[in-house]
Amino acid sequence: MNINIKRQKKKNSAEKIKWFVISILLIIAVVGNYFFQNLQVLLRVVLNILIIIIIGIMFIITKKGQTLITFAQAAHNEMRQVIWPTRQETLHTALIIIAVTAIASLILWGLDGIFIRMISFITSLRF
Repeated sequence: MNINIKRQKKKNSAEKIKWFVISILLIIAVVGNYFFQNLQVLLRVVLNILIIIIIGIMFIITKKGQTLITFAQAAHNEMRQVIWPTRQETLHTALIIIAVTAIASLILWGLDGIFIRMISFITSLRF
């Protein structure tokens, strides 16, 4: 029991160290880009890309990174199982939506005209 607690503490401290390194690298990228404005743009871009790659690798080996990878794999598997509609089905659905939208807008336009005439009749205003 005591050994499991020690292992858990080691894992937690290792995670904290990884996140600390990620934070430091991110600060170095931002502050370094600000302070080294005199360097060539290409050199700064390359250095920032390298730092971002290192941050990405560090993130992947954290618990949250592993959780993200697992989630992405599950999402990819679900996307492969989706049955996508054919071009003809998509076209027919789009045409139905356009027709229903046009009919609904005409109905609302007509009701608006009726209500305006009723209100103008009630209030004795002429339009």
